[in-house]
Amino acid sequence: MCGIVGYIGPKAAAPVLLEGLKRLEYRGYDSAGVALLDSDGLKVVKRAGKLGVLEAALGALPLNCGCGIGHTRWATHGAPTQPNAHPHTSRAGDIAMVHNGIFENAESIRAQLLAEGFAFVSETDTEVIVHLIDHLWVDGDPMEDAVAAALRLVEGAYGIAVVSSRDPDKIVVARNGSPLLIGVGHNGEMLAGSDAAAVIAHTREVVYLDDGDYAVLTSDGYRTYRLEGSEVDRGSHQVTWDLESIEKGGYEHFMLKEIFEQPSSLRDVMRGRLLEDEGDARLGGIVDHHFELDQMRRIVVTACGTSWHAGLVGEYMLEELARIPVDVEYASEFRYRNSVLEEGTMALAISQSGETADTLAAMREAAQRGVPTMGVVNAVGSTIARDTDFGVYLHAGPEIGVASTKAFTSQIVALALFTLYIGRRRHMSVLQGREMVQALKALPDQVEEVLALNDELRDLAAVYSDARNFLYLGRGYQFPVALEGALKLKEVSYIHAEGYPAAEMKHGPIALIDNDMPVVVLAPRDAVYQKVVSNIEELKARNGRIIAVVSDDAPELAGKVDHLIRVPQTIPSLLPVLTTVPLQLLAYHMAILRGTDVDQPRNLAKSVTVE
Repeated sequence: MCGIVGYIGPKAAAPVLLEGLKRLEYRGYDSAGVALLDSDGLKVVKRAGKLGVLEAALGALPLNCGCGIGHTRWATHGAPTQPNAHPHTSRAGDIAMVHNGIFENAESIRAQLLAEGFAFVSETDTEVIVHLIDHLWVDGDPMEDAVAAALRLVEGAYGIAVVSSRDPDKIVVARNGSPLLIGVGHNGEMLAGSDAAAVIAHTREVVYLDDGDYAVLTSDGYRTYRLEGSEVDRGSHQVTWDLESIEKGGYEHFMLKEIFEQPSSLRDVMRGRLLEDEGDARLGGIVDHHFELDQMRRIVVTACGTSWHAGLVGEYMLEELARIPVDVEYASEFRYRNSVLEEGTMALAISQSGETADTLAAMREAAQRGVPTMGVVNAVGSTIARDTDFGVYLHAGPEIGVASTKAFTSQIVALALFTLYIGRRRHMSVLQGREMVQALKALPDQVEEVLALNDELRDLAAVYSDARNFLYLGRGYQFPVALEGALKLKEVSYIHAEGYPAAEMKHGPIALIDNDMPVVVLAPRDAVYQKVVSNIEELKARNGRIIAVVSDDAPELAGKVDHLIRVPQTIPSLLPVLTTVPLQLLAYHMAILRGTDVDQPRNLAKSVTVE
């Protein structure tokens, strides 16, 4: 959710903080602010609205301070107003704090502090903890002692950064359930950020904090501690991607850039992992875990949103081709259902960011109940990547657009590689494996063919841009695509859309079909193609406006649909990659025509790190 950045060093902090916040704005954009520390004390500037409003306010001030923290907000506690914007300060204005997460016992602490005479100017849980730090700070003690003492009393998830004129020239950061890392710069520079995008312009050397860690950053370096007081060495890692990968690169929007990056992102997922002669896959992240995988008799997938849709595709793959039962669970529901996790079960967590709060909590619940855990994540060094027993990285590169595109197709391909790996060790013949390998190798070029339909899809969007509702239908492997297509349209164009299994249309949604209800039907040539043709007949009989996504000339649909979108043919398990891409482009162009904020849709954030 919210984005945090911190800087201490010889440069003016304000431009560094603004630069970092711009690269974190996809995490939240309700309000933004900075706290800057110099010899005159703390200067706090914050504004409701997007980052440009804050930037304009800062432009009028002489801000040469070399230490500061910044924040871009996705509102949880309190409306997106200036008083609720971060940073929050102590009553004397000598402590400032930014926060990502939710302090669950903030109200009880607020009541105690009110009784002590503290006053509050915001509705946020964050302000409560600033006052708690102030209350617990013993004169003469370092700031980190007061911060640690406060954090020992709070419950909930947090990533925080704190500065104070009472103990200048340092930043204290801490995390528990919300991502935070340290950037180790050069020439006396230290940085902090919610993710590497915040620091990559200055350093590629990062330190990932674990839950229950806090750290002290100074121009001399950093020290990392556990909340109970012991010093720990977390070690540093090198970020493998560069600054160019988080810039728009000539595209109008990140979403469009990331849609068009899919041929290269899919190649990156597969690079070095396909064994053509053996009809097999090489997955370094699981190669040392044969025992757990050999014992596996059932997989429970936990995920949210787009990743959940990818999990559904994975379920179909694994059951059909590897012959292993799979259940796909909403991560937000999993740990509250007392799900059955018998011996032989493996929990598989799917998350682009590797920080999704519900998915992380579900994975930890599974681990606590004694089952092996596996992660499929994109962000190297993320919490899910570090806390699962083993896993597979996507290597798809940073995804900045809030509406996930390349991560979804990369997740499908990663799950296909896992299916191939498991299948070849169970029921899949070498000939079947080779067929799948060949199909995977051809996939990036086939996606490029689909991307060539961009102009056609822009024209199609113009026909339907005034629609108020959409229905997406698919069967088998295409049902998750229907769900994902509907989600993309909702996210970026704000058009109500629903995805349904095509046969379920008759059990309610068919009542909505008329000339004002566009219906997208996923109809590639697969085992259920003729069934889908029958569903299209039912739609046509009720004057539905039908857009069909097909994988050949589809002569059976002549005169029965209003528009045909043709994608290449491949094996059924990989068709979801090809049928998804035109739906991404359709949603994008619908959003452009409707004038919405494509990369920063209202009320959404890229990574949901609070429950």
